[in-house]
Amino acid sequence: MTTTTEELESIVNDVLYTPWDLRTGNTVPRAENVTLRGGAVELDAAVLYADLAQSSRLATEFDRRVAAKVVKSFLACSTNLIGDHGGEITSFDGDRVMGIFVGRTKNTDAATCALKINYAVTKIIKPKLSSYFQSVSNSGFTISHATGIDTGTILAVRAGIRGANDLVWIGRAPNLAARLSDLREDSFGSYISEDVFKVMSDDAKYGGYPRQLMWEQRSLQWLGGAVTVYRSSWTWRP
Repeated sequence: MTTTTEELESIVNDVLYTPWDLRTGNTVPRAENVTLRGGAVELDAAVLYADLAQSSRLATEFDRRVAAKVVKSFLACSTNLIGDHGGEITSFDGDRVMGIFVGRTKNTDAATCALKINYAVTKIIKPKLSSYFQSVSNSGFTISHATGIDTGTILAVRAGIRGANDLVWIGRAPNLAARLSDLREDSFGSYISEDVFKVMSDDAKYGGYPRQLMWEQRSLQWLGGAVTVYRSSWTWRP
């Protein structure tokens, strides 16, 4: 059955004129806990995106089964580490995973998780898969990634139609975190916003012996202006 213009107009009108049933949450909601018609949950959260680099090249230049094992390894390691640090997996988008952290230590947890994902990629996934698949090592393709994190108030709303819907996350944090995960800068695998850096604990800021700052400040052009972010090439062994 084809959807008519009148039906589409009715859908938009329903969205426009239905008041929000807004509540504040302290846990990450599931889709079934948010009503499709007008439901919304407001959260104070840290949002993490981990994104595999050069996935288009990986998918087009290599055997699909090889590409799939690289993607599966990356997503499996990332999702396990997000869960280990109290994050909730909220979506997958091809070779990218999104996690949301709430609670008092959310920013520290997310930043530490990013450094551990960097360890997994550089110390485990890259050497193991490059060694196993000669097509990868012989091509000069480098398995790499970026993880981006921002923090703030976000809104979870349920979008779609009955039988085909999911939560979408509205706010600066999901958008800036996604933008940071798109960055590709040499050996830097972890990027956090200034808001994350300011409130996370010193354990997530300093490492090594003697202890030194693991994050480097830089400026990023975003939405027509400059924002301060921090990047790191450090790894943290899980």
